[in-house]
Amino acid sequence: MVKAVWNETIIAESDATVMIEGNHYFPIESVRREVLRDSATTSRCPWKGTAHYYSIAVDGATNRDAAWYYPDPSAEAAEIKGRIAFWKGVRVA
Repeated sequence: MVKAVWNETIIAESDATVMIEGNHYFPIESVRREVLRDSATTSRCPWKGTAHYYSIAVDGATNRDAAWYYPDPSAEAAEIKGRIAFWKGVRVA
C-alpha cells in the first residue's frame, strides 16, 4: 500500500497507484478530498498536457500547490486521468 503523508496525516493511500517519472499518481477516490483546496496554479508538461494544482490543508497548516493532476491529459498520458500526485514535502512511500 502506497501512502502520501503530510503534517503527520495520511492524505492518500492506495495499492493501485500509477508511477510516471518517479511520481505515484493516486486514484482520486483514494485521496482525502477534505484536505484539498482549489488552486489557480497551472503548469504545462510537453507530453502530459496542462497540470492543475491543489493546496493541502491539515490541522491549520497549508501546503500551497502540493498536489497536481491532469484533468485532460494527452493520449500518451491517459492512464493518469482521474489521479493525483504529490510533492513539496509530502512523503510518498
